[in-house]
Amino acid sequence: MRQKIRFEKNIKAGILTILESSEVDPGVVRPLLEEQYDLEQAVKASEEGFDSFCGLIRRRSFFPTTDMCEKLFEKSAAFFKNAKEAKLIIEYDDAEAFPTEEEFQLEDDVEIDKILEGDGDTNEDELKEIDSGAGEDTAKFTPEDNSEHEN
Repeated sequence: MRQKIRFEKNIKAGILTILESSEVDPGVVRPLLEEQYDLEQAVKASEEGFDSFCGLIRRRSFFPTTDMCEKLFEKSAAFFKNAKEAKLIIEYDDAEAFPTEEEFQLEDDVEIDKILEGDGDTNEDELKEIDSGAGEDTAKFTPEDNSEHEN
């Protein structure tokens, strides 16, 4: 899901507003939440580091994943240092958080022909033995057998 996180500073009131919106369908963006923080505390938390910043912005209604927190922290560092900058928009796609699949490659020194040589070799005596024993495993039913499990 693609998300947009918008940071807005209200310098006069000393408030930082974080707005989260999400693309629910291609081209359809819906606002999800709006949280307000003390601007001075947010600037201080950004200066102190990731753990402090993440601890400040996480709330019951806005609890970004660690990957999202890292991205918000990295992208917003300059925003908090610049007192005159009033808005910042950070785009986040949660598909970024999933690990990528590694492509399977067969090792060059493995020879498939050698592995397969052992399989499929059946001599004539083994085949005759299998054919002659076929009657042993066959279920035998008599007309008197009224079992519900007949074939």
